[in-house]
Amino acid sequence: MQAFTKLNGLVVPLDRANVDTDAIIPKQFLKSIKRSGFGPNAFDEWRYLDHGEPGMDNNKRPLNQDFVLNQARYQGASILLTRENFGCGSSREHAPWALEDCGFRAIISSSFADIFYNNCFKNGMLPIVLPADVIERLFQEVIADVGFKLQVDLAAQTVTTPTGKSYAFEVDAVRKHNLLNGLDDIGLTMQLQDKIKAFEIRHKQLQPWLFN
Repeated sequence: MQAFTKLNGLVVPLDRANVDTDAIIPKQFLKSIKRSGFGPNAFDEWRYLDHGEPGMDNNKRPLNQDFVLNQARYQGASILLTRENFGCGSSREHAPWALEDCGFRAIISSSFADIFYNNCFKNGMLPIVLPADVIERLFQEVIADVGFKLQVDLAAQTVTTPTGKSYAFEVDAVRKHNLLNGLDDIGLTMQLQDKIKAFEIRHKQLQPWLFN
């Protein structure tokens, strides 16, 4: 998993509350269990004017020019700014996969659905909770300023605007450590590789009949 330390990223404002995981990645795209390739279908029903299905050439599909992710000024954004209860609905891990594949490394909201929030950390993205009044202020600033970027510092637990205004956010110490060091659940397990090998050797010695 890619480590997250600092990010100076372009911000895209998704001015919607209660965005559920079916909106983030519609159910018809869940047939794949790969963790990549979902980006072009993130927010599919809002992003395109036609109905999307797996295997379609997304480059030939008509875009909804009113949808914020399709606007030229937000191309290349790595920070998603959104409203409360983001990621509600089903627990599909495909939702953070799609957002990460879309280029997002951080999501800023006033609240997240619990399962989605946890899945973000497991997939190398940082979900940041800030007060609703701060979220409103950031929406106003990003809309008013083309090219608006935020600096996210995970170690310091701060989000800083171009004018130097900083906002502190909370993050669990274990999740913070894992993100800073690029450790997902497999990475954490592999840190115990020596102990695992020692156990396997001892297990074969004590119960050799299991390995014949």
